[in-house]
Amino acid sequence: MLQKNRCLKNMSYANAILSATKIMLKKNKDVFIFGQGVDDPKGHYGTTLNLHKDFGNNRCFDTPICEETMTGVGIGAAIAGMSPIIVHQRMDFLMLAMNQIVNMASKIHYISDGKLCVPLVIRACIGRSWGQGAQHSQSLLSVFAHIPGLKVIAPTTPYDVKGTLITAIEDKNPVIFIEHRMLYKNKGLVPEGYYKTEFGKSRILSKGSDITIVGMSFTVVDCINAKKLLLEKSIKAEVIDLLSIQPLDISKIFISVKKTKRLIIVENDWINCGISAEIISRLVEKYKIKFEVKRIGYLFTPCPTTAPLENSFYPSPEKIARLSYEMITKKKNWVPRKIKTKEIEEFKGPF
Repeated sequence: MLQKNRCLKNMSYANAILSATKIMLKKNKDVFIFGQGVDDPKGHYGTTLNLHKDFGNNRCFDTPICEETMTGVGIGAAIAGMSPIIVHQRMDFLMLAMNQIVNMASKIHYISDGKLCVPLVIRACIGRSWGQGAQHSQSLLSVFAHIPGLKVIAPTTPYDVKGTLITAIEDKNPVIFIEHRMLYKNKGLVPEGYYKTEFGKSRILSKGSDITIVGMSFTVVDCINAKKLLLEKSIKAEVIDLLSIQPLDISKIFISVKKTKRLIIVENDWINCGISAEIISRLVEKYKIKFEVKRIGYLFTPCPTTAPLENSFYPSPEKIARLSYEMITKKKNWVPRKIKTKEIEEFKGPF
């Protein structure tokens, strides 16, 4: 929710990240940022643009491609009282740092009986298109959400990405901060100064009474576009942005599903053992409500390279809208028109 009495600026998702980082570098001398390409002329999609010039090479610097070492340096600096931000251009290669993240960063506060903290932010870029294929397109949201001691955040809007990044940097323990590369150019109103967005709070983006559609990260864009298609059939969908993967907020989903009696969860990940299953389980266990539910996510196969196969692999507004229509009408006689997703149409590659 936009804060009142604040100076608002129309800002891209990438510039919102850059703004949050600049604010925290100025506010706290212990904050520094490092990783692959952070001092590149394009500044990792613009999110780190000229930080090395503005704050010096000691507080913004490039690193070799060695994920485990990068993460170990970040953990050590965090334990020593600093607030590092690590930038990983692709989440896929966090697998190379799993020992540091899962066995070290997530557990140090616990095994030290609370005496040590690890104020570490790991920025992880995810995405699709441009033929990036099986090893460069994974999200792995549920993998990290499974680990006690880690917070996992996946903001969709410029407002939320700035507020949650500031919150993440000021957190006393590690945060996996997930950014979808398709969102970097999206614009929205953002306060220019310092503000924080609380973790563990989902957002109702659009009201509706017929069906509840829950998205996360870029699939929220798909859900909003699906709502537009459904309106052509006089179906009103309520769209919820999960925002925080861990901690997970299901209270707004419950309120919505209690009203609509129907739920579709659209994962930005594989649905097998995923976030959608966790949401459904919690709804049933905690609230004991009855509702009709479907899940959409990646096909359970490695991500293909070609565009036609990618279109089959990923969720889409058309798939969401058609499934919603079938749930409500019990008919399979509608093929939604193809809706252009500008983020996909305009994406020209990661470099």
